[in-house]
Amino acid sequence: MRALELGTAGELRERLNALVLAGQKTATTGLLAEYVEETEGLEFAGERLALLDSDGDCVATIEITGVELTTFGDVTWEHAKAEGEGDRSLEEWRTGHSRFWDSVGTPIDEDTRLVCLAFRLVTPS
Repeated sequence: MRALELGTAGELRERLNALVLAGQKTATTGLLAEYVEETEGLEFAGERLALLDSDGDCVATIEITGVELTTFGDVTWEHAKAEGEGDRSLEEWRTGHSRFWDSVGTPIDEDTRLVCLAFRLVTPS
């Protein structure tokens, strides 16, 4: 089973995992360039993934329910809201995600290619 690590290790990952476990977070977004860099194939609907904590331990199993390739500028409010991180608008989501990717050394623009994943919680570990 492949794994999913949300955000960066530490406080951010623990907060995002807690949102998944609470049923509030049912989507996430990644950079297509990271898949290419890691030579990793895209997830697919029906695939189950181990959700990992900052120590690499499995905290839950999730099942992918949707995969969409899009650009940063074309992410929908429906997807952004499903990320469950408390954003009140698409603009707020864009600002926060742009700031995050900038902070990890990967500035993005409207044309940056993204992978939008939708998922459901199968079982907490």
